[in-house]
Formats: sequence, C-alpha cells, structure tokens
Amino acid sequence: MYGKRDFLKPYRGLKRDIYIIFISKTINAMGAMIFPFMTLLLSSKIGLSGSDTGFYVAMTGLAWGPASLIGGKLCDMYSRKIVLVTAEILAAAAYLICFFMTPGMPMVYMLMAASFFFGMAGPAHDALTADLTTKDQRQGAYSLNYLGFNMGFAFAQVLAGMLFHNHLELMFLIDALTALAGLSLIAFFVHEPGVDRDSQSRIKESGAVPEKSVFAILAAKPLLLFFSLSICAYRFLYSQWPFMIPLHLESLFPGEGAKIFGILGSFNAIIVVVMTPVLTSFFSHRSNVRKVFYAGILFSLGFGLLGFVSFKTAFFISVLIFTLGEILEAISVMPFIMNHTPATHRGRMSSILPIIMGAGFAAGPVIMGSVLDSRGFSFSWFLVAGIGLIATLCMRLIDISDARGDGTQGK
Repeated sequence: MYGKRDFLKPYRGLKRDIYIIFISKTINAMGAMIFPFMTLLLSSKIGLSGSDTGFYVAMTGLAWGPASLIGGKLCDMYSRKIVLVTAEILAAAAYLICFFMTPGMPMVYMLMAASFFFGMAGPAHDALTADLTTKDQRQGAYSLNYLGFNMGFAFAQVLAGMLFHNHLELMFLIDALTALAGLSLIAFFVHEPGVDRDSQSRIKESGAVPEKSVFAILAAKPLLLFFSLSICAYRFLYSQWPFMIPLHLESLFPGEGAKIFGILGSFNAIIVVVMTPVLTSFFSHRSNVRKVFYAGILFSLGFGLLGFVSFKTAFFISVLIFTLGEILEAISVMPFIMNHTPATHRGRMSSILPIIMGAGFAAGPVIMGSVLDSRGFSFSWFLVAGIGLIATLCMRLIDISDARGDGTQGK
C-alpha cells in the first residue's frame, strides 16, 4: 500500500520557482473556460454545421503550430520568461476584446489570435520548467504543473457550464483576468536560470560539440520523431473529448448538453487532481514510454465505449477511463522529450515536436466532423477506438526499442 508520503514524494525538493509556476497554473486554469466550449460556441451560438464546426476548431488549433515554432526559437535565443509573459499578455488582450463582441465569425478570428499567442508561450513554459529541474525531478515538476492546471480547471468547467447559455461574455472576462493574474506570479517571482545559454556559449567557444539544428538532433535521435508521430494519433483520439462528446451530448439531451459537458469537465479535472499523485507514485518505476503505452489502452477503451452505450452514466464511465490515460500521458510525454534533448535546444524541440503531436488534435475535428455527418456517432466512436489501438501497438514497439537503448538520453 502507498501512504500519503509516497504520493507526495515526487513533488518534494523542487525549487521554489516550480511551486510558484504550479500556483500560477492553478490560477490561470480557474478561468480556462473558452476553448473547452469552442465546439458548442460554434455550433449552438453561431449555428455552424458539424463539418464547419470541426473545420474552425481545427483552424483555431492550427494557429498554435507556427506560433509554437516562433516561440520556441525566440526562447532559445533570448529570455524564456520574457517570451512567456509577453505572449500571454497578448492572449489575454484578445480575450478582453472578445468580451465586447457578440458571437460571430469575428469572435472566432479573435480566438484564433489568442490561440496563436498561447502557442508562442507554450515552448517557453516547458523549457523554463526543464531549466529549473534535474532529469530526476522533471516527471514530478511536469506532473505538478498538470495537477495545478486541473485543480483550477475543475472549478472553471462548472462555472462555464452555468454561464455559457446566458452570460458568455463573462467567460471571456474571467479567462482574461485569471491569465493576467497567473502570469504576474511568473513575471515577478520566478527566477530564470542563465545556465543553459552560458553553457551553450562555452560549448561553441570550446568547439567540444558542434552547433546542430533541431533536425540534426532528430536525425540523431529518430526515436523522438517516432514517439511524436504515435502521440499525434493519441491526440487525434483526445480531440474528440471537446469535439464529439459535446455534440453527442447535445444530440441525446437537447438543451442540457452544455450543462452536462461542464459537469463532465469538472469530473475529468477532479479525477486528475485525485489520481495524478497516485499514478505518478504508483508508476514511478516504469519508463515514460511504458506509461504512455498504458495510456493508449485506456484511451481506446474509454472512447470506444461510447460506440456501444450512450446513456448519461456511460459518459461518466468513459471520462473516468480515458482520464486515467490522460494522466499517464501528461506526466510522461514532456519528461521523455526533455530527457532526450540537449539543454541548448529545449525551446525549439518543445515547439517542433508538439506541432507534430498536435497535428492529430487539429485534424481530429475536421476528419471526424465529416465522418460524423455521414456515418453517425456509433461508427465514429468505433473508428476512433481503432485508430487508438494501432497507435498503442506502435507505442509498444517504441517501448521495446527504448528499453534496448536505441534512443540516447539527453542531459
């Protein structure tokens, strides 16, 4: 049996800055209301069809890609913290503008802008967390960040479900204000270490290791690329959580879909809050890839279940199953990437690889929106589960390769 001390062990001994980032994440997530409700905003507020809704959800997600590349390059060249704070201020400004708008396509374009700026901040956030931790601390640090986000998210989804139909504008205002409050903590209280860039300069001057591009790093460590492609398929599945599930709920329970989805969102976050320390501790002796392999099994089971049953309780069971997979994936992906990446390339690698992985999340609504319009929900859920099983088998092969030492560890 695991006691309380075992569950907290991964979170002990981290730098003060990591705990501040955790608090920042929690506050920021308390206003994370808009993007989880994008599908319902486009379909019920603006009146788009399933395929059109999928297209614009995907476009909003795709805005993240080029922004992530820009942010990754900038935070490797300059300050991680300055890139993070500047980008999130611009994203919060976009939300404030939406506060004064009525639902329509101009609002969608502004949300795409917000997604772009949040995309710029993402690599800086991941790289800063890696800079502030050692290899052995990273799973605990990324797990803590994930835990903080979901602690706030549990509150946000209940409130969003109540505000969506009659007070949509307040969701934008709360999202903007909590984003500003959270990033203020990072701006004023998190110290950015300069070790990596000093080390990079010494390496260049000594000639000990020639400067490499990100693509050269990937060529030398192909396991990173194969891992990212498999995660791309995982994200295809996970994109159905904010896309097909709310549409399915609204079709089964007209007028109640947003409320039920909000409750499910909070249920998801509560599971994360309760189970993240448990799973982090319980699987601490398993490799990151092995944990992601288990996540794929849970994703396939959780989403595939909805192809068989569609009563309310089934949605809660589905969320329980795939959320356990979500936790295992979330606490393992970035530690695996950072542990296989040189310190001088963390920003760029945490921008390029998430673009590959995130392509699945962007493509999911587009592809499944068309499938949904032509084949219905049952077939769509079976297709999603089948894709998940294939990706899970690929992850098992990567697990075997990693165990043999075919991929080398980063610093």
